[in-house]
Amino acid sequence: MPTIDPEAVVGSRITNQSLSRWLHSLPGVDKVGLEARTASLGTRSIKTASKAWALDMAIQMMDLTTLEGADTKERVRSLCLKAITPDPTDLTTPQPAAICVYGDMVKHAKDAIGKNKIHVAAVATAFPSGRASLPVKIADTKDAVNAGADEIDMVIDRGAFLSGNYLEVYKQILAVKAACVRKDGTRAHLKVILETGELETYDNIRRASYLAMLAGPDFIKTSTGKVSVNATLPITLLMLQAVKDWFDQTKIRIGVKPAGGIRTAKDAIKYLVVVKETAGEEWLTPKYFRFGASSLLNDVLMQRQKLTTGHYSGRDYVSVD
Repeated sequence: MPTIDPEAVVGSRITNQSLSRWLHSLPGVDKVGLEARTASLGTRSIKTASKAWALDMAIQMMDLTTLEGADTKERVRSLCLKAITPDPTDLTTPQPAAICVYGDMVKHAKDAIGKNKIHVAAVATAFPSGRASLPVKIADTKDAVNAGADEIDMVIDRGAFLSGNYLEVYKQILAVKAACVRKDGTRAHLKVILETGELETYDNIRRASYLAMLAGPDFIKTSTGKVSVNATLPITLLMLQAVKDWFDQTKIRIGVKPAGGIRTAKDAIKYLVVVKETAGEEWLTPKYFRFGASSLLNDVLMQRQKLTTGHYSGRDYVSVD
């Protein structure tokens, strides 16, 4: 994988002043143009064969998620079994990319997943608030990695970002990335959650995307799913454009994960259209695009069955979360 020299990208030694200068030199976001393009892409219709492919791809891109204070090992195990066999009546149904849980549930998820090629992702760094000291965030990450997490979803310090302390945010991402390295030298993949609903403006979302990418994660992610505004099509388009521009500049491909509020197959297909038309077909893979979802799978399975058989089954066809 190509690497970059952050100082060469920023144009000087990495300091808060140089990061601020670099981030604020990025072009401003045309709010009207962004939302108009999103609305236009959201009206695209696709043919039946393409819809069948899109539904299967949407399943493969899902991070099935349970992030509740009331989570138990039985609940996690149930979600894992659902991931292993999403539709017991149709064994051609693909499996999702990952199960996403709290760090203390990683072991239970790994045990339930067994030899299936489904990753276990853990939220870390004092998710969802991010309000903890760096040593606590590092310990949180290492606990999940040592328990077997294949992926870590960290949250940035939005307070530091909004107050202009970009260097602190950058350093924390670097530190968490280092904590993702296992004892054997391999590394859990890192997704950086921007919590876009708290960043106030499209310009801030673009800056946060670039700041995160400078630190070298595998993904940038919209949201925790725990605030009032989570993933939206305009925000996702903006982040996809950022990763595409970053690739054009550095030849490093970074993924995007919208999370929170994506509940229907129709919505998922709209996101896939935006991916193709903004970043390109290279991002139409679970390696570079994911959905963070808890209930999306149910609707996709129902639409998939309707496409295959011509009718919906009863209410018990899929489980209801």
